[in-house]
Amino acid sequence: MNKAILMGNLTRDPEIRYTQGENSMAVANFSLAVNRKYARKGEDDCDFFNCTAFRKQAEFIEKYFKQGTRMLLTGRIQNNNYTNKNGEKVYSIQIIAEEVEFGSTKDSSTPGDKNVNRGMDDDFINIPDGVDDGLPFN
Repeated sequence: MNKAILMGNLTRDPEIRYTQGENSMAVANFSLAVNRKYARKGEDDCDFFNCTAFRKQAEFIEKYFKQGTRMLLTGRIQNNNYTNKNGEKVYSIQIIAEEVEFGSTKDSSTPGDKNVNRGMDDDFINIPDGVDDGLPFN
């Protein structure tokens, strides 16, 4: 089984390109900064993963994600090993995105969202009294 689940922020705007040929497809390349749960003194507290998405997933990422956007990604890990011009073997990995979602909710300070108060520690909302009147599943 090869499954990766990452939640992090885009380090830069996604780069999109299209393959050549009759069956051209979109390819999006981007990098995710993922926080570590524990970091040793003097070490980085996050890891950076190079990610790639294809077709409709790539177009979705290009349209809705930009630098700093929080993303929840599921995919697979793929080796990208090659030999460079000097004959040296270069080892790298890449995450191939299979599913992508927004990793955070709309900011509670958004205009028009004044009746909803979001908690600081969770994504649950407080529903004002009387709103559930008339709902069919009471």
